Amino acid sequence: MTTVSPLQSIAFETIGEALRNTELPATDLVVGIGSGGVVPAVLAAYELGTPMRVLWLNYRGIDNVPIHPIPQLSQPFSLPPGTKRVLLVDDVVVSGKTLEAAGKLLPQTEITTMALKGKADIVLFPDIQSCVQWPWNPIR
Repeated sequence: MTTVSPLQSIAFETIGEALRNTELPATDLVVGIGSGGVVPAVLAAYELGTPMRVLWLNYRGIDNVPIHPIPQLSQPFSLPPGTKRVLLVDDVVVSGKTLEAAGKLLPQTEITTMALKGKADIVLFPDIQSCVQWPWNPIR
């Protein structure tokens, strides 16, 4: 019999506190990778007082299993004129393939990556190794 470990739950307040205690870079635009990075990007954009856009780039399904060989753009995306510095945000970065693909869609910009968990320039919860129940996701 296989035992499934429970997901670690993290509250909005905890995420907000981590954002406030993190030195975020000066940026012209926050870009959230849809769908997992949308809420963290909104929170970061609010904290920075910076505009935000969503880059709908999908690699994994709801069960976190890759559904495409490479991340796929599902809606057109363009940067506002004059954008030089971007904070690129996702919830969890496992392989880095989505961030890499997103970077190719943000030409001639200085990109800083941020994730709540995983691999990025800024990781809000670097010590968490288990799966997480984010407050904006339905309980599975």
